[in-house]
Amino acid sequence: MGLVIRNGEVITDTERYHADLYIEDEVITRIGKDLAVPDGTEVIDATDKFVFPGFIDPHVHIYLPFMGTFAKDTYETASVAALIGGTTSLIEMCCPSRQEDALEGYELWKSKAADHSACDYGFHMAVTRFDAQTEQQLRQIVDDGTTSFKIFLSYKNFFGVDDGEMYQTLKLAKELGVIVTAHCENAELVSRLQQELLAQGKTGPEWHEPSRPETVEAEGTTRFATFLETTGAAGYIVHLSCAPALKAAVEARARGVKLSVESVLPHFLLDKTYAERKGVEGLKHVMSPPLRDKSNQAVLWSALERGDVDTVGTDHCPFDLDQKRMGEGNFTLIPNGIPGVEDRVNLIYTYGVKRGGLSLNRFVDALSTRAAKLFGLYPRKGAIAVGGDADLVIFDPQYRGVISAKTHHMNNDYSGFEGFEIEGRPSVVTVRGKVQVKDGTFVGQQGIGRFLRREVASAASGEAHAG
Repeated sequence: MGLVIRNGEVITDTERYHADLYIEDEVITRIGKDLAVPDGTEVIDATDKFVFPGFIDPHVHIYLPFMGTFAKDTYETASVAALIGGTTSLIEMCCPSRQEDALEGYELWKSKAADHSACDYGFHMAVTRFDAQTEQQLRQIVDDGTTSFKIFLSYKNFFGVDDGEMYQTLKLAKELGVIVTAHCENAELVSRLQQELLAQGKTGPEWHEPSRPETVEAEGTTRFATFLETTGAAGYIVHLSCAPALKAAVEARARGVKLSVESVLPHFLLDKTYAERKGVEGLKHVMSPPLRDKSNQAVLWSALERGDVDTVGTDHCPFDLDQKRMGEGNFTLIPNGIPGVEDRVNLIYTYGVKRGGLSLNRFVDALSTRAAKLFGLYPRKGAIAVGGDADLVIFDPQYRGVISAKTHHMNNDYSGFEGFEIEGRPSVVTVRGKVQVKDGTFVGQQGIGRFLRREVASAASGEAHAG
């Protein structure tokens, strides 16, 4: 039986119009006014609502062994939270440590999602060392449809690669036509600064940001861009947080470096004073790169409006309060991360579109279409077009609410955005034409999410930043 969505205002990255959408066999088959449909067709009335393409979060952590513990979400919990928040596809960081076998890690991460996710999912494959086996393993992973890598210029001795390993990874990526995502900091400087601060008795969460200052992120961004320029590979900076790093990225792009930029939800709305709060309140808000001086928020919003920041992810990384307390008395032991996969769409809409200068088209582009293009999913995802997957978000701009850990669906006992108002939320969310969410409630089916075997994206093969 088909599904028709009537009377909604369709919003894509470039268009805005009223139309009906007819869906059958998991894809959009017709778009038009007053579509005639067979008897028995399920009808959803989207009058006075927006119809967006399903949103894509290009940066999440769900299964994550890290800093002596494990992130709290599973695909059962994280995918439902994502869908309730309007995100219909997740791209998770597959992050085996330097001590683990890459291919075994990849299969382990896949097993955590297969038959457990309520939305579609894919992976960025972390390259945490480059040895005699790495090249062949990465070729095999790319052949499996995971067409993006991840490197860390941070987390020395755990995830981090040295410059030689970065060079080898980028050379292989250039050959294979895949894009490399990078956490850009300077691991050596972070390590030295951490040691100095601890030696001075500066142990609380308020010292996390001074141990990873803006200069350290700008250096990592510049170094990554230099290696991209030298190898000809395409890169994507994850969770860029501050003006100096943005300046380095924009200058690199002006030289022709194939470089895209992601910023993540916390850096648009939270600042370093959150991590300076007393007790566990400060511990909650430790992530890397850290929450920055508030002055950076206006810079990031403006860059997002212009397209200098290409995408908005979450870096969803859920550790609960007991886990955060592992770092009491030593900020270097606080598990890094803030949960947010459920909140990204509503908060960026509220504070970017409703209360800021972000257009609806750029909103869709930054939270869906650009990620689909960069990571080999477009136009199957990130678009509303005949033949595309019927991942759709019917969005009610009249809804009003407040974010709270008491009502969210992430497997986490706090919210980084407790008390934030939202203006608008998804009223219906479909995954390949199947209704999974109605009015903030999961009504669908667990386990229907599919692994996204992705193409080599045009950005990786030469069509760089389009902002």
